[in-house]
Amino acid sequence: MAAVVLLAVLFVRMLRPAADRELVAACAALRPAPTNKALGSLPTTVPQFTAQDQDGKMVSMADFQGKITLVNFWASWCNVCALEKPTLKRLREDLGDSIEIVTLASDADWKEIQKRFPEGPPFRVLLDPPADGDNIGRVARTFGVTAVPESFLVNREGVIQHYYINKRNWSSSVAQTCLRSIVDQS
Repeated sequence: MAAVVLLAVLFVRMLRPAADRELVAACAALRPAPTNKALGSLPTTVPQFTAQDQDGKMVSMADFQGKITLVNFWASWCNVCALEKPTLKRLREDLGDSIEIVTLASDADWKEIQKRFPEGPPFRVLLDPPADGDNIGRVARTFGVTAVPESFLVNREGVIQHYYINKRNWSSSVAQTCLRSIVDQS
């Protein structure tokens, strides 16, 4: 009997490290960058910002405190970004409200953005207009983004855990495992 109890205790104690290894492996498979020019080494506190949503409401990063948030920078003129958007839509469908998907479009106005989502966006879209003569928005520049798409995975405490340069397939099993593990861990 004592041996069975001992084995059960050892098994339970090994579950957590195994789950942690799965999280690390899944998230590493998405190839996050360890540093960012503007933010330095990760993890680091997410920069605060305010941007306008499609209804004209001002939204800030502080509005997502306490939630796992995927912050995605893109632009309507970016064809690679257009390839990534359907996978973000599927991510929203698969994970529902367990993760916030906040996208910031480096566009001057809503006209071109609305063309990308004729039936309305499946996730939150914020306008991040570029400065004159630039093609990357001011919020994107604060995050150190120099080309779109780029994404940042922020935990419930407002700390950037992962930084992804270029597009990802957010509906892939690897991405799903990484994000579900982070949601379950928090």
